[in-house]
Amino acid sequence: MSDDLFLQMGLILGVAAIAGALARGLRQPLIVAFIAVGILLGPAGFGLVAHSSEIELFARLGIALLLFVVGLKLDLHIIRTVGPVALASGLGQVLFTSAVGYVIARLLGLEPVAALYVAVALTFSSTIIIVKLLSDKREVDALHGRIAVGFLIVQDIVVVLVMIALTAVGQAEGDVHPVREALAILLKGAAMLATVALLMRYVLPWLLHRLARSTELLMLFAIAWAVLGALAGDALGFSREVGAFLAGVSIASTRYREQIAARLVTLRDFLLLFFFIELGATLELGLIGGQLGAAAVLSLFVLIGNPLIVMAIMGYMGYRRRTGFLAGLTVAQISEFSLILAALGLALGHLAPETLGLITLVGLVTISVSTYLILYSHPLYERLAPYLVWFERRVPHREIVQESEETGEPEILLFGLGRFGAVMADGLRERGRRVLAVDFDPDVVRRQARAGYHVHYGDIEDPELIATLPLSRARWVVSTVRERAINRLLLQGLRQQGYGGRVALSATSDADAQWFAQQGADLVFIPYADAARSAAQRLSEDCAPGRPAGGAAEGM
Repeated sequence: MSDDLFLQMGLILGVAAIAGALARGLRQPLIVAFIAVGILLGPAGFGLVAHSSEIELFARLGIALLLFVVGLKLDLHIIRTVGPVALASGLGQVLFTSAVGYVIARLLGLEPVAALYVAVALTFSSTIIIVKLLSDKREVDALHGRIAVGFLIVQDIVVVLVMIALTAVGQAEGDVHPVREALAILLKGAAMLATVALLMRYVLPWLLHRLARSTELLMLFAIAWAVLGALAGDALGFSREVGAFLAGVSIASTRYREQIAARLVTLRDFLLLFFFIELGATLELGLIGGQLGAAAVLSLFVLIGNPLIVMAIMGYMGYRRRTGFLAGLTVAQISEFSLILAALGLALGHLAPETLGLITLVGLVTISVSTYLILYSHPLYERLAPYLVWFERRVPHREIVQESEETGEPEILLFGLGRFGAVMADGLRERGRRVLAVDFDPDVVRRQARAGYHVHYGDIEDPELIATLPLSRARWVVSTVRERAINRLLLQGLRQQGYGGRVALSATSDADAQWFAQQGADLVFIPYADAARSAAQRLSEDCAPGRPAGGAAEGM
């Protein structure tokens, strides 16, 4: 039995790797490839992969980590800076899409409950896919990118609330009185939120500070915390997804969240592979074939209707039509949450398998098409710009104000706050430069944060961390770490992120300095040698003929 399972896992991973490579060649998200692998290997295809408790366990863990990372990335700073437009466009798009989607689903002949599920599923866009595409295009830090991330956060919060409501409805469908069950859910929810708030305030910052001395231990705790949160949510009558989300929120305000989120991305994506394959394996091609017409209508609605409502809201709020168009394209798809929602509906007995197939088919179409729309968004805008004048005010006041506020972003990213780095940071701040420092020592991070520095906890060797930093407006990236291998990884990460500014590195010898210069460093420091040369120059100037003795001391 174990050998059969091992063979099954090997087959899944091998075919998924091949399909993923093909998808990358076609510039498609891996979600599309993984669902296709599930269909291909499942009962509807070759029948080589059967449902098993192990695959289901991996799938549930993947969903829990997905919601945990979503909660972990609940960036209150983004919500504050683009809050009004993120909230208005996010909620406006959800309300518009769900209302019109419900009418369309009913006209297509779906029953009221199935139509409601379909309508809600059409409202959510994939945070994973959108952030990845914007990162590849170096547009996460652009105005439309930050707005898109803002309303994706709003959508993620809405989907969690919807899951809570569905779970409550599912539990109330038995003999329990619905009002009594709703009150019980509210009381347990309040108790859970109060517990999370107390942990955030008094326990988790202290605990994470001590665990952060070991990256491996910090990651182990994060995974355990996500799973424990999922179990707590399930035990309290919500769902595992809601519990995992709140577990992420509980440590989202700590300075270690970027490091945790960056390290968990790979594990999350690996485990989600099994969810999408399991989903594809449950689909019946015969049922999907009968849904092609309805899927085409709903897909066109998502691809056209969702961007239009975002453009209308952003135009009304005072943003340029270009910004509205580029942000609107990010909602021209449904997400992995839509598929999770549909799977939950199937488990609760609210949906039939053919409705799950319909939502999955709409997901495949919209994700595939919207990927190309986002990749070629700028040429597409140039063609459509003359027809979009209705989506822009004569004076886009909101965008003008926001552009003037962006001057507060860091000019210099400084890695390492040791003796050399701390002195350099002090000097830059004294000269009025805006510095964001990154250090791996939690004690240093806490001490410098208390001193008023803008500082992040993170590992320079982690390429995922580099992707989370505001590189687009940084003029310099400076490393005070002198190891050649670490600086080489930093250079590689900056190239992968398309960083176009200047780079300064630190070295231990002239040979390393020469090598860094050959690799593209604009400036290389050799701390002890530079300090010695500066001291020698000052001493030589003090000994110059005609210079009074003690002149150097007076200037020091």
